[in-house]
Amino acid sequence: MSENETTYDIAVIGGGPAGAIAAWEAARQGKTTLLLDRGGRIKPCGGAIPPRAFEEFELPDSLLAARANCARMISPEGREVDMPINGYVGMVDREHFDEWLRERAETAGAKRATGRFMRITRRDDGRVDIAYRARAATRDMPETTVVARAVVGADGARSSVARQTIAGAEDIPFVAAYHEIVASPPAGTAGFDGARCDVYYQGKLSPDFYAWVFPHGEQTSVGVGTAIKGFSMRQAIEDLRASTGMAESTTIRREGAPIPLKPLKRWDDGHNVVLAGDAAGGVAPASGEGIYYALLSGRLAAEAVIAFCETGQVKQLARARKRFMRAHGRVFWILRQMQRFWYINDKRRERFVNICRDPDVQHLTWEAYMHKRLVKARPLAHFRIFCKDMGHLLGLVSSHR
Repeated sequence: MSENETTYDIAVIGGGPAGAIAAWEAARQGKTTLLLDRGGRIKPCGGAIPPRAFEEFELPDSLLAARANCARMISPEGREVDMPINGYVGMVDREHFDEWLRERAETAGAKRATGRFMRITRRDDGRVDIAYRARAATRDMPETTVVARAVVGADGARSSVARQTIAGAEDIPFVAAYHEIVASPPAGTAGFDGARCDVYYQGKLSPDFYAWVFPHGEQTSVGVGTAIKGFSMRQAIEDLRASTGMAESTTIRREGAPIPLKPLKRWDDGHNVVLAGDAAGGVAPASGEGIYYALLSGRLAAEAVIAFCETGQVKQLARARKRFMRAHGRVFWILRQMQRFWYINDKRRERFVNICRDPDVQHLTWEAYMHKRLVKARPLAHFRIFCKDMGHLLGLVSSHR
């Protein structure tokens, strides 16, 4: 080993919630840790996060930009269904939320670096060389290379780490997301409510997913997702802003990125790399919820690579995905089937929004969201929902209510 080599136990590539949590966990467990982040990049995100995440990941309430106490579903024909929340859903601004997580990792002992990840090269001794180009570097300047025993790839959807190390990483399905962060309008403007998240299931705004208006206190995320190539998301947002009284609201920033809709079949490379967050496909289908799952997968990835570093057992790397899917795989499967069926056209979206009127549906939806598990209580409620769903599917229940 050269005297000038910088060597780490664990290198974390990507500084979003998954990477920042992974670096924090590794550093506070005494592992020498590098957190490499591109910098200057904010993921388009509605910003919703369940309250349990704040306790589970030791987050301060000061990170909350707002608390939502209701979700409003808007159907293709403009019918509105309010789903009151027993409690609240936290709303965060990713610009500040992500940076707080990175700063905490640094405080715990992680070394922060800003730059673009380039490549991983394996050494004969099992370690890897990680090459990156510092943010301020020009193309004619040499790359920076560090050495690590293990790597957490948390560099987002279409992860470069995943594509270089994990077979099948390029086959993951995506939804393209785009949003505009705007200054929140005064309360009551075109029905705007700073304590309510609005979700638009309308083909004119998204032919296969949904559009949203999610308030973050003084700012609001107005966004849309779709997997349909050629669909103008910018036009959809322009139309949505016009219809919600935000056409003239100050635009603070615009962001776009792909969002994965299915976990990869494998998160580790069988050597010393584990994926987390969007890089692993850890985003809930149908809802696109990703913050909580990013935090969890980051923690699980960190625990896996720590165990690998301490035991030398490659099998420890597979623990991250196994534990994640054991806890949430069934929910992800159900949400994927729901998206495939209900989001296919406006006729079905109309019926889907109508189903959301049902108190049993609302209770089980929020219980599952808040606690991140399928609710086993109230079995009769599940049976009633099944019967009502069949009525909608067979056209026995009118969507015009």
